[in-house]
Amino acid sequence: MSFLKDSYPVVVVLALTLGGAVGAAPRRVVVASGDCKDAELSGQTKAFYDKLAARPGENVLGAADFAERLFPRPSSSFEDLRRQLEAAQGQFYEARYAKAAQAIDEVLGQVARLPPGEARWKLYVDAQLLQAMNQRSLGKVKESDDAFRNVLRQDPQYTLDPDYYTPSTRQAFDKLRRELARAKKVKLSVKSNQSPSEVFLDGRSVGQTPLALEVPAGTYELTVQKGEAVSLPRQLPVQGEETPVLVDLAYEGTISASPFPCLASTGEDETELSYAVRLGGTLGVEEVIVVKLEGADNGPKWLAATVLNVEGGQKLREGGFKTQGLDTPAESLTALVDFVTTGKDQPSLVVARPDIQPPWEQPSTEQAALAPGGDSEVPAETGSVRPLRVASYVTLGAGVAALAGAGLVRLSAQPEWEELTNPSNEHLIGGKIQSTDTRGVQLLRSVARKQNAMVGLLIGSGAALATGTVLFFLSRDEAPPPVSVGVTAGPDGAGATLSGTF
Repeated sequence: MSFLKDSYPVVVVLALTLGGAVGAAPRRVVVASGDCKDAELSGQTKAFYDKLAARPGENVLGAADFAERLFPRPSSSFEDLRRQLEAAQGQFYEARYAKAAQAIDEVLGQVARLPPGEARWKLYVDAQLLQAMNQRSLGKVKESDDAFRNVLRQDPQYTLDPDYYTPSTRQAFDKLRRELARAKKVKLSVKSNQSPSEVFLDGRSVGQTPLALEVPAGTYELTVQKGEAVSLPRQLPVQGEETPVLVDLAYEGTISASPFPCLASTGEDETELSYAVRLGGTLGVEEVIVVKLEGADNGPKWLAATVLNVEGGQKLREGGFKTQGLDTPAESLTALVDFVTTGKDQPSLVVARPDIQPPWEQPSTEQAALAPGGDSEVPAETGSVRPLRVASYVTLGAGVAALAGAGLVRLSAQPEWEELTNPSNEHLIGGKIQSTDTRGVQLLRSVARKQNAMVGLLIGSGAALATGTVLFFLSRDEAPPPVSVGVTAGPDGAGATLSGTF
């Protein structure tokens, strides 16, 4: 969770919905990191979790408990809940008020788990109004008024249909409306680090961040959403003069519970690990194991696991191995589970060291060395290119470009030279151009300019190629990358090419 700083004088602590927290706190949780929609990532992470959970004495938070704690989902569909509410309404009309009250409570409990939106809000209103009527029939006026207020505090203009509600009920409803209008309001300010984001209170959209509105005091369920990023649902106590809230949607929006607990990749490893530690704190576990699947789409990949201590925020250990297509070698998976739980090094694993970047974090997929004691490959460490070698490449490239430019100038001058020397055009009389021949003088000057430019380019090209060659041999102690230089010349012009990987 996030807290407000300078811009807010009051800070509110948000109670995240953590259902099912009774019992011993799990020691560890396993989460995937990457593309949360990637079936291969989810499958490999689940295989890791199954192997870990099968170890004697392990207390690992399961995927179902993860979802229940952070994103509780209804046990019934929207249509089922609507039918259950209709059945409760029938029980109310049959004067079976106790059964109706139990059924309505069950519906309201499940409605709170539905995704926010207009459909949920409409079902919520219908359930609250039926609850109010049923409680009045049981003689519980206070509970009935509370249900009415739950509707009016969000929609003060709501009116009861006279075809379904008695005049006395409508009078009581209007009286509560006037009381709420006179009651002191609390300023609720909602901000998000991904604005504009849509804000929902009790499932009803009330605007976009940054949002400031006045609402009656009470407890609301707050959800913030931007595109596919949805905040963790939380019970928000609104009280006092002002209740400011800042939702860290950049963090909360990366969390997913389906098909397996996952943190969406942010492109920054340190940020992802920081989010994992925060998630562990929210769940109340001691360690978070982050599983990643790195590599090309059409080839072997690295399955890596990082163990994070939640209390101190430290990375305890990290290791991985190369997969075999879609299959995970059972021996390597067992070794990885043993390593992350005990710290015992295994010959079939590559263990991350502080001074060496692990292969699953390297940008290149080329592998040049075998991992110790196994079949996994590790990319050979590459040195940095020295400035002298870079200068030689740049100079050679400039020389080749100048040579190619000279060839282009020669080709552009060819048509003008042919026109000038063509006997049928009679520009040359006695080997000379007459001063009165305007076209001939123009052609001669153009050819002369291009000839001078071509000579300059050839001289520059020669100097650059010579300099580049000298610089190249001065840096010959470095392993040169593959480079090829090609030069062509003929009666119709000249050309040059320089290709390679620099």
